[in-house]
Amino acid sequence: MHSLQPIDYWVIAGYFVLTAVIGVAATRRNADADDLFLAGRSLGPLAVGFSLFASNVSSDTLIGLPGAAYSGGISAANYEWMAGIVLMFTAVFVLPVLMRARVSTLPELMERRFDTRMRKYLSVVTLFLSIVLDTAGTLYAGALVVSVFVPGTELWSTCLVVAAFTAAYTACGGLRAVVYTDVMQTVVLLAGAALLATLVFAQFDYSWTNVTERVDAHKLSLIRPLDDPGVPWLGLLTGLPIVGFYYWTMNQYIVQRVLAARDIQTASRASVIAAALKLLPIFLMTIPGALASVLLPGLEHADQVFPAMVTTYAPAGIAGLILAGLIAALMSTVSATLNSSATLITLDFVQPRYPRLTSSQLASVGRWVTVAVAIVAALWAPMIQHFAGLWSYLQQVFAFVASPLVAVFLMGLWLRRLGAGAALRGLVCGHVLSALLFVLRESGLLTLHFTIIGGVLCAATAAMTLGWMYCLGTRDRPGAGAEAVLASARPGLAHIPRDVAIGGGAVLALTAVILVALR
Repeated sequence: MHSLQPIDYWVIAGYFVLTAVIGVAATRRNADADDLFLAGRSLGPLAVGFSLFASNVSSDTLIGLPGAAYSGGISAANYEWMAGIVLMFTAVFVLPVLMRARVSTLPELMERRFDTRMRKYLSVVTLFLSIVLDTAGTLYAGALVVSVFVPGTELWSTCLVVAAFTAAYTACGGLRAVVYTDVMQTVVLLAGAALLATLVFAQFDYSWTNVTERVDAHKLSLIRPLDDPGVPWLGLLTGLPIVGFYYWTMNQYIVQRVLAARDIQTASRASVIAAALKLLPIFLMTIPGALASVLLPGLEHADQVFPAMVTTYAPAGIAGLILAGLIAALMSTVSATLNSSATLITLDFVQPRYPRLTSSQLASVGRWVTVAVAIVAALWAPMIQHFAGLWSYLQQVFAFVASPLVAVFLMGLWLRRLGAGAALRGLVCGHVLSALLFVLRESGLLTLHFTIIGGVLCAATAAMTLGWMYCLGTRDRPGAGAEAVLASARPGLAHIPRDVAIGGGAVLALTAVILVALR
């Protein structure tokens, strides 16, 4: 193992300079709220598609996917290909609703369909997940790896520096700067991951036969038995689609990129691009982690495998590029969560309370909120090290929190009679049940895999919501704005562009081939 060389630091410095240049170039003077939060709704399919991918692939992904494959096999990659299927479904049935509604946040759509209470509820839940899980967790994971490459660095200082740099170009340039830097960061990320995957595969003489002879068969299988601790087949059919739907359809920092597209067709094309890119982590991140289980046995923690592979196999210069890829993944996710959190706070809380604020004043508030959120996340991130084992539990929180949200959201789109009172009561009951099941599982009294529990929670929330709807009856009729949302949901994507149909079909066919080959 070796430490970083001077050329590695030059590569990393070059990356930071290029990011700053792109961020400044994308900054518009006198930008209003629409420019800051939605890039003026003018982005093209490549920019949105690459940004969707870059925002999703964080330092947690670069570290977590190889780590999961190192310890349990490539079944963790099921989250990656499932994203493609969810994105295709979303492109046809959900994106048209969001684009036709011309909303700025998903909670705003929920207010139109239900009422203000639902908007506030969803905003608070989304903000909590965004700051405590996405932003702080990404900063912590990235700082942890940087401390391995650069001995002597402290977690808090690394978190603060990365958060400050990212907040600066996010606050100044808004979503436009975030998306354009995401395009560059996607290229750097994929280049670094591809180089590392090639270097690891070279240890097997570039022969898949050698891989299958040396690596346990179960570690190269996507479809796992019911008792598999990674992703059992039942959880693959139930929990993963639900969590994926929440992430790619209801998560504000993902939805915000789609809303910034210039029209419905652009958004659907961007979804196809993102779906295709999501197949790459299977080969560039997950399989290398499984191969490392025989190349680098005996690591104290599975999440050490990514930095171990870099320091063991990457030569000078290449190590710097790979680390720049890690930083790119970190910054793209942090910039996404910062901008989306600022959007939620400004538009869902500040604007309703101070309706006389101009668009420029709202943009100014959004910039200060971005800085404030960055400080909170950076201060919280180092605290994660004091909660032994808690962070691994937090990765499961999405399954527990998202499943009730997905149930009520889909029912709201397609069930005309569902009123605000029944929806809110059903959602609260679903989250109470999820909290109970979470406690039972972590105490060892419930042994069901969390992906299976996610499916149970979604079905239970739907049943409880229906129960409340029938109990409340005519006292809980949908409001006037609900009909417009329901009407926009009926036709879906009335005319699927030919290139979207071909691209979507190609992604689904390629997914099927991968599943058959790695079953």
